[in-house]
Amino acid sequence: MEGAEGTGGVDLEEVEQALCRLPDVTGVRIVGEGEQPTEVHVLARPGKPAKQIVRDIQSVALARFGLDLDRRIVSVVQLESDQVTDEREPDAGVSPRPAITGITAEASGLRTLVRVTLAIEEIEAVGFAEGTIASTARHRLVGAATLDALRQLVPAAECLDVDSAQIVRVGINDVAVVTVVAVVPPEEQIISGSAVVRLHQEQEAVAKAVLDAINRRLPRLG
Repeated sequence: MEGAEGTGGVDLEEVEQALCRLPDVTGVRIVGEGEQPTEVHVLARPGKPAKQIVRDIQSVALARFGLDLDRRIVSVVQLESDQVTDEREPDAGVSPRPAITGITAEASGLRTLVRVTLAIEEIEAVGFAEGTIASTARHRLVGAATLDALRQLVPAAECLDVDSAQIVRVGINDVAVVTVVAVVPPEEQIISGSAVVRLHQEQEAVAKAVLDAINRRLPRLG
């Protein structure tokens, strides 16, 4: 896999620590095969364009460690200050946002059924997603069930589908990172969301990451 060149003798943990010192970066996790980086996950503050943050990451890695990072292995998630929206009262004049009221998963043989319940004010909807019990599938099923519930509450969500969902290590925290594809003819847009995993609640974090990706964009999709 194309990733970095000239990685001999480089301590990837030291690289992570150096990249975390960038002003807009709050966390970095580098996944590698030996000393060869294959994935670079970056948690950043909003404001600076993600492409510029990637360039900053590349510049520091090259100048300080001689790492020539391929931009394609660097993913940036920017957490906004209003990320946790389902636990707060909506502002006047702003449409209320969905809140997570329940998540369950039931396994039967090699299959598992995930249910996610969302509520907007007094209205609840239950979304379903079914798939295998494979560990690589369970987070995507939670994301798909979250969108299934959302479509029942918000018609504009019909244009959305889960592209990927995973838990990554960023600094000392586990973070759910979800990408959602929005079909807005004639284009398809990829939008991302994230949520810190609290008390090993990975399923809830994935559902929150889905809502983080789409909450502020739903009015523009309708």
